[in-house]
Amino acid sequence: MRKFLAATLPALALLAACSPQTESGAEPKPLRTGQVPQQSTDAYYVRAAEAVDTRIAQRGVKPARNVIIFIGDGMGISTVTAARIYAGQKRGLDGESYRLTMETLPYTALSKTYSNDFQVADSASTATAMVTGVKTNSRTLGITSDARYDNCASIEGHRTDSLFDLAERAGLATGVVTTARLTHATPGATYSEVPNRDWEAYVGADDNGADGCEDIAAQFIDWPEGDGFEIAFGGGRSAFLKQGATDPEDERRESFRRDDRDLVAEWQAKSAGHKYIYDAAGFAAEDFTGSDKVLGLFEHSHLQYELDRADDVAGEPSLVELTRAAITRLSQDPDGFVLMVEGGRIDHAHHAGNAARALDETDMFDQAIAAALDMTNSEDTLIIVTADHSHTMTISGYPKRGNPILGLASSALDGTPDKALDGKPYTTLGYMNGPGACRSVDGKLDCTRLDLTDVDTTDKEFLQQSLYPMWSEAHGGEDVAIFASGPGAELVSGVMEQNEIFQVMGRASGLVAAPAPAPAPEPAE
Repeated sequence: MRKFLAATLPALALLAACSPQTESGAEPKPLRTGQVPQQSTDAYYVRAAEAVDTRIAQRGVKPARNVIIFIGDGMGISTVTAARIYAGQKRGLDGESYRLTMETLPYTALSKTYSNDFQVADSASTATAMVTGVKTNSRTLGITSDARYDNCASIEGHRTDSLFDLAERAGLATGVVTTARLTHATPGATYSEVPNRDWEAYVGADDNGADGCEDIAAQFIDWPEGDGFEIAFGGGRSAFLKQGATDPEDERRESFRRDDRDLVAEWQAKSAGHKYIYDAAGFAAEDFTGSDKVLGLFEHSHLQYELDRADDVAGEPSLVELTRAAITRLSQDPDGFVLMVEGGRIDHAHHAGNAARALDETDMFDQAIAAALDMTNSEDTLIIVTADHSHTMTISGYPKRGNPILGLASSALDGTPDKALDGKPYTTLGYMNGPGACRSVDGKLDCTRLDLTDVDTTDKEFLQQSLYPMWSEAHGGEDVAIFASGPGAELVSGVMEQNEIFQVMGRASGLVAAPAPAPAPEPAE
């Protein structure tokens, strides 16, 4: 499926020219031979490669055996701030001075998240930027900006090699963990190439411009790189069961596929070691210290929100448990590993205008980062924590120190809520747009701002008020944070293009070759 340029550069030459001296005077030994991805001539790729190469020339880069990228989907800086306060208050501590685990990582930067064609990007184009090094068109996955949205024929000659493709070719273990569907935009960027991110379950000839394209779930099963993923955890069974098949947790739900491919059965048929699990019991029974390749699909669609997980019919593991299992299994490979962990439902809660669930998902995401730090060595594992984009949630008013982050804004010592010009109280957290602007009254939309005096705004079902109504709250376009630790983290600083993250991971791991030097000028006659 993927084309690959045969050109490679020995990692010895690549790293010897730019690695810092160790205390003994010897230079760190390179781990791998850098590869040249097929998108290496793309203009976005070239600029990012040159920017990171300049930093390497100035600072050097230590070799990383393992790479873990944590992506908090929709985790803008206001979400990080609010989640910090939420997490502290949840534990009975001072929220404002509390520190999330991600905030303890020693290197930080800002990431510019625009896509090739949108000022405010979606998760498909931003994930593609981070795992392939190119900025592409919104709503497309794993292809360059020269391909066109919704047009299958246009992707030929404009495919990419993801960091996960390169890792598999180099013999590393690979894994992807998400609380969203495994075929959703962020995890899908690790293995798929598709001009429409919505083609998760099946693409037929009747779809516009879809002739010859393969759906995202099928691309996961047919992924040709190396020996495939060692670990893949998420939701989205609906895209893997053959058409007409009912869900094992809920017989009222059927597969979203429109063909007779049973992708779960195809996964299991690959070898005796290819295992499939779909509930808490199966997860608990699996030995992740072994050599099994495990596909875990724990929901028909997305995983439950953490605040609702205890109510799941068959039970499902938490993001922390999934992360620990993934690292345990991937660490069995002495050659190293590349892992993506996505907190996908942060984004979904924001789209719903539901700050309580968004902040709780961020708290669980942060706990997964803590688990990874606990299980890995900062001397050989590069950990990057970032977001793909932001949301429109704001923190405003003049609430006093210690005011509940989900509560009504109050500057008064006695807790009396502050009021707006309409005489009604307001919450500290709000959205620029979203479903919280209106409510249904007698079957009609009433967009008069609700008096929150007697409303429990800390309830997990409460939707924060928004300025103007939308069925789904929109993404935010401001820069997002990058936090990093381990070898290669020293390359994370300042304000970075989002696609430079790929170069940081690729160069530190030795999976990506340095850019070719510019040709020497012709001598004057």
